[in-house]
Amino acid sequence: AARRRGIPAIVATQMLESMTSSPAPTRAEASDVANAVYEGADALMLSAETASGDYPMEAVGIMSRIIERVERDPLWPGLMDAEHAGMDEHDVDALVAAARKAAEAQSTACMVVFTTTGGTARRMARERPLQPILTLTPKPETARRLALVWGLEPRLGPEPKSLEEVTDLAVSSAMDYGLAEPGQRILILAGTPFGAPGAANLLRLAHAPAKAKGKK
Repeated sequence: AARRRGIPAIVATQMLESMTSSPAPTRAEASDVANAVYEGADALMLSAETASGDYPMEAVGIMSRIIERVERDPLWPGLMDAEHAGMDEHDVDALVAAARKAAEAQSTACMVVFTTTGGTARRMARERPLQPILTLTPKPETARRLALVWGLEPRLGPEPKSLEEVTDLAVSSAMDYGLAEPGQRILILAGTPFGAPGAANLLRLAHAPAKAKGKK
């Protein structure tokens, strides 16, 4: 239900409890962490392991390695598709579903989503695309909220005022943040009219040039 609505699902507390006093988790704990990822959690959170445990860095490192290993599993994308709860009846749902298919078909390096409230970015994350999702927003509070959502790379950025600005900002930002290289394709989602809050209604493919315009 949370994933269908684009709401972050967080699994927390006692995930690697034994690591408060041991440098390695139990087999059951490692399995619990992996299962949470296989079930589509957006974020996993440690508590006592890092707040008062003897091995906080080790706990973070082990949890990170388990997550990365699961998400590299060839079966993982299929499981995410099978567990997809379906779409609400909104135009933006059809747009993000099409964006994922286009990104896979065109082998894009990343997606760039322009958002004010974060709604489109959360819906895009719900699709679990293979590409990273750079999310550009002019609002710090939106960037903070999106930091918990699976697959999103939220960054503060100016609000574009035209289609040319959308493309230039998306390409330069993707390259500046190391998510695209010269010649690679970038998929862009944005909303029109520019400068007005509302759901995304624009989907565009762009190529990163040899030298991107914008900030250095």
